[in-house]
Amino acid sequence: MSTAPENQVDELATLREEIETLRQNLVDKNRQLQDLQAAQRATAAANNGANNGVPANFSTPHVNDLTKDEIERYSRQLILPGFGVTAQTKLRNSSFLIVGMGGLGCPSSQYLVAAGSGRIGLVDYDLVDRSNLHRQTLHTECTIGLPKVESAKSALLQINPNCEIITYKTLLNSGNALEIIKQYDVILDCTDNVVTRYMLNDACVLQHKPLVSGSALQFDGQLTVYHYGEICPCYRCLFPVPPPPQAVTNCGDGGVMGAITGVIGSMQALEAIKVATGVGETLAGRLLIFDGANGIFRNIKLRGRRSDCKVCSTNPMITQLIDYEFFCSMHASDDNQALQLLSPEERIDVRQYIDMRSEPHLLIDVRPPNEFEICRLPSSVNMPLKDVLDNKFVEEFQNELDDKKLPIILVCRRGNDSQIAAQHMCNKYPSHTIRDIVGGLYAWHYQIDNEFPIY
Repeated sequence: MSTAPENQVDELATLREEIETLRQNLVDKNRQLQDLQAAQRATAAANNGANNGVPANFSTPHVNDLTKDEIERYSRQLILPGFGVTAQTKLRNSSFLIVGMGGLGCPSSQYLVAAGSGRIGLVDYDLVDRSNLHRQTLHTECTIGLPKVESAKSALLQINPNCEIITYKTLLNSGNALEIIKQYDVILDCTDNVVTRYMLNDACVLQHKPLVSGSALQFDGQLTVYHYGEICPCYRCLFPVPPPPQAVTNCGDGGVMGAITGVIGSMQALEAIKVATGVGETLAGRLLIFDGANGIFRNIKLRGRRSDCKVCSTNPMITQLIDYEFFCSMHASDDNQALQLLSPEERIDVRQYIDMRSEPHLLIDVRPPNEFEICRLPSSVNMPLKDVLDNKFVEEFQNELDDKKLPIILVCRRGNDSQIAAQHMCNKYPSHTIRDIVGGLYAWHYQIDNEFPIY
């Protein structure tokens, strides 16, 4: 005899299946719509001028090969001094590859498509998630769960159906990067991880492509152009050695203000347009730093190309793409990188913690105070990781530390900072029972209580 909770589980599973089917139908309908729009444009072009009694083959001659639609659509660019028809035609004949359809890729692709780029490639392996929507402006509630490249393509074609858009739902890696990159004139790095930055840099050098690189974190943004011109450095010239994994923070861990990605992404589009058309001075050899919290832009001159650079020097050591995950000791994705600092015996999972909750223990949440305010486990107390590393826990929890029978449990968002804290505390109090929760609050959400909010 089935119980009410079991019926609710079955109903929930059915609803999820129906939602997934509707989302797939939405993708199919968007493709059908794009095909119909393309057919309508072809028909309109064939019948151009065949109205009001004007012969079908009649048209007023003009001195350039821009169409009537293009002249109307790009008129505000065409009248710009120094841009005009020549630059617009170059832009139409240029192709751009945007790697990463997130906070930077969305605005950069919007402005490149709107400006009249001829062909754009979109690369992203991920699906649209609700946490993306505050900054990834091409995606909507209706496209949650769909591939980001499909969601973006559908939105971009609504802006400008004349642009050819090619999607690559894949994780760019050493096996496919060169084949994809060689098909485009200008590459835009809109990713959020070190591994892909090194790989894109090396691939662009090997393929002789300019690389427009942007980044955004919290209230700050950076932008430059690599490997463009005779003396412009590449990414390896500036950073020959990757940072240690624990020193790298991405948007998923450190957060980002959505408008910051809008500023940097839009400026990436501007730099790409300047590279493609030759109009204006690019940021090659310079680094633009944007302090969004204080509204300050700074422009820093970068050192020139290194004579001993392993990839762009006259005698390079790197002549083909390498294993970049091994080189950086990280995975090539924007997903959370799980640290492995403690042995399994020094950790507990969420179900083990459930079993011990009724017994005396101290639960310390090592997230920053602003994150502790968002959500917390019952009976947890907050001591940020930086305070733990400064040994403030010694005074704060002196009584608990004196009671060596009282277990101390550490928790954080995803189980990384809690390991760092546990390792530090165990070194100082090796005889005390100190454990961290594997997977942190994310594990609690997915394994114990899916109503518990995650962020």
